[in-house]
Amino acid sequence: MGDLDWAVINSRLSYKRTKEQYQMRKKLWGAIDVNGNGYVSLSEITRGVRGVLNLGDVFDCRPAINRAYHYARSVAQATKKHDDDYLEFREFRFFLQALRQFFEYYQAFSRIDSGQDGRVSKEEFLSENIKQSIEPWVGPIDDMEAEFAKIDTNKGGQILFSEFVDWALEKNLDIEDDIDED
Repeated sequence: MGDLDWAVINSRLSYKRTKEQYQMRKKLWGAIDVNGNGYVSLSEITRGVRGVLNLGDVFDCRPAINRAYHYARSVAQATKKHDDDYLEFREFRFFLQALRQFFEYYQAFSRIDSGQDGRVSKEEFLSENIKQSIEPWVGPIDDMEAEFAKIDTNKGGQILFSEFVDWALEKNLDIEDDIDED
């Protein structure tokens, strides 16, 4: 993915609770919800990340978009006006915030996925250079084998991105080279 401009990524994901960012979100939403029906599908939001937000690097991380989309829908506290398969504007701020976080997690996941096959094998995870990569993000890990077993919740013998996200959320993972916002 090359060097990422985290300042640009942060500036385009308007999830803060300010009037200015709310207006930016309304404008973004209007551009993504092209048919104006008040809700968007996963494919509409994916196209929006690329075309409207103009974040090619994020678009290339479809697993992060997919996970953020489903995560934002799952945490909605009010009754949905539309089918559960769609994202509504009231969930959009949370989607943008989750997308920022899951994009960071995707960067971390990609760094430890040495096979670049979308999963991390036990052998990959137990290598010494992986431990050196992970510990600055989450703190000391005493037993890498036990940590692997903890992350591999489906017991498939490899870590999938969805499992990694759950673990990263629990550990409050923070890669060292992004720009965190207040």
